[in-house]
Amino acid sequence: MMSIQELKDLKLIELTEAGQGWGDVSKQAYESRRQIDSGVVPKLTDVTKGMSTLAAAARLGRLSRNYQYIHTECGLLQFALNGLAQELAGPQRKLVNALEDAKHLGFTVHPDGSVSYPAAGPEVAGQKPQGDTVKGTSGFFGGVMADVAAMANLNPNAAKAQDIADTIGDALAEARRIDGEYATAVRKLKAEQGLDVTENTWADVQKDSQAVHGAADDVFKDGIPTDKSPAERKAWWDGLSEEDKIAYMAAYPETIGNLDGVPSVARDEANRNYMPQLMGKLADQGDEASMTKLAGLRGIQDKLNTASEPPMFLLGIGDQGNGRAIVAYGNPDTSRNVSAYVPGLGTKLDGEFAGGTVKRAFDTASGARDIDPSSASIVWLGYDAPQDVDVMSKDDAQRGAPAYNSFMSGISATNGFGDDAHITAIGHSYGSLTVGQATQQQPGGIPGVDDIVLVGSPGVGVDKATDLGVDKGHVFVGAADNDIVTKLPSEGSIKGGATGAAIGSVFGPGGALLGGAIGADAGDIGDDDVYFGKDPASEAFGATRFRVDPGPPVVDPKFPDVWNSEVGDLGAHSNYFTPEKDQMSADNIAAIVAGQPGQLIPEARR
Repeated sequence: MMSIQELKDLKLIELTEAGQGWGDVSKQAYESRRQIDSGVVPKLTDVTKGMSTLAAAARLGRLSRNYQYIHTECGLLQFALNGLAQELAGPQRKLVNALEDAKHLGFTVHPDGSVSYPAAGPEVAGQKPQGDTVKGTSGFFGGVMADVAAMANLNPNAAKAQDIADTIGDALAEARRIDGEYATAVRKLKAEQGLDVTENTWADVQKDSQAVHGAADDVFKDGIPTDKSPAERKAWWDGLSEEDKIAYMAAYPETIGNLDGVPSVARDEANRNYMPQLMGKLADQGDEASMTKLAGLRGIQDKLNTASEPPMFLLGIGDQGNGRAIVAYGNPDTSRNVSAYVPGLGTKLDGEFAGGTVKRAFDTASGARDIDPSSASIVWLGYDAPQDVDVMSKDDAQRGAPAYNSFMSGISATNGFGDDAHITAIGHSYGSLTVGQATQQQPGGIPGVDDIVLVGSPGVGVDKATDLGVDKGHVFVGAADNDIVTKLPSEGSIKGGATGAAIGSVFGPGGALLGGAIGADAGDIGDDDVYFGKDPASEAFGATRFRVDPGPPVVDPKFPDVWNSEVGDLGAHSNYFTPEKDQMSADNIAAIVAGQPGQLIPEARR
């Protein structure tokens, strides 16, 4: 337990210097890992292929993980020691001031914190009121009683001594609390000799991180501008030293990696640091939902471990809801053309995410770069998409819209082309509704967005392309003839049909059918509404429709009453981005993303 003398003599600079020492080790490990990952392994695999090369790469991968572990744990130690020094500065200053006050008044402070004061005050019966010794009090009631006793004492030193004793007691109690919190956290940062860094190890690192955060968040996390705009966050990040950036990525990777406005390279580094911790946490939890998300992260990790052109950047991960993942192909900060695609119905972080949804971003980036090499494409799973058409409402889109706007604002803030950047928002399926709702959050639509692409859309919640915050000539729509999602009946049509059928039933089954048909038409007069409003592919909506492959029919044409087994659940709804299945659609999307809409092949509107 910390004593008065220990707190008084504590050299906080030594704690800070020790923290810096651990920070230096963390930085060296960070740089060593980056050299292995970006320098040694690619060169090794480029030079030769074979089992020996694979074995060497595996050993280097293990070394890389070890360096990553060192970077993280030593970074946590740096934050813990620096946080301890900063937090102890307050109670130490309070104690030193109290001791100086006691010395100036001629009081004696004892090792237990009690304070003795001399006789003083007006004489009574020829004698001054006697001196005494008081102890610090705790709690409201104890403090009140001590103050009352001091005021009743005729010796004026009594109240002064009580105040000093209380201040000393408060300083010691605060210092001991802080010391205990940090001691608990630091004790967790201990590795066994010969440690093999596995998924279980990263689960322990996650717990270590939580322990340090519990102690140091008041000092350091409050300094991260999470409540500021993306532009202000970028200014904060740019103002940090390289050492501080590396330290923040070690201690707070989950925050830095998901902070809109932080440059993409830093977000990628932070998320690669956080990935094994999150995977370890999910593996440790072990429930079905956690294992589903873990499978999704493992798929992303496999892609990160494989070199790609364009290169892959991990701009966000998380285990909230159905899981979060933001993946880019090409650097969004150094590319003139950047697209961010919002996936829709049924999408979640699972074992199919990396091979399906992420591949769409890769295909779009590759196609756009064939037109303009300065292009990057992102898949943004920063919200919970509905998992079944039966539960679709605007709620998920409205909840996801602010997060998408924040992300796009961050892309605009970090893109090096500034006002000359060309940014495209892409919404697929229910994701098109999310994009549509994002345009309604603030005047001017989605921050920084020049073009909007809507494919497989069940409606976007507005009636005209001009309602999306850009000129109608900058809204592009792809709708496959056999995509049933783009032809879902509108709410008005459903309600009108139900009402008409109910009225018509008075005249029997035939009347019910006729009434339902008439009622459905009455509920959708122009026959151009879909589930969430006006059909984006319709003449009335006013967007530019581009040609796509019609896709496989929903039912087998030879057997109209039989579901086409080759289609799966949605058939044509899933082909828009995939060159192997719909080259025309993929090429048209790539032309828009690359800023060359004149190259797309148009299609007549419905």
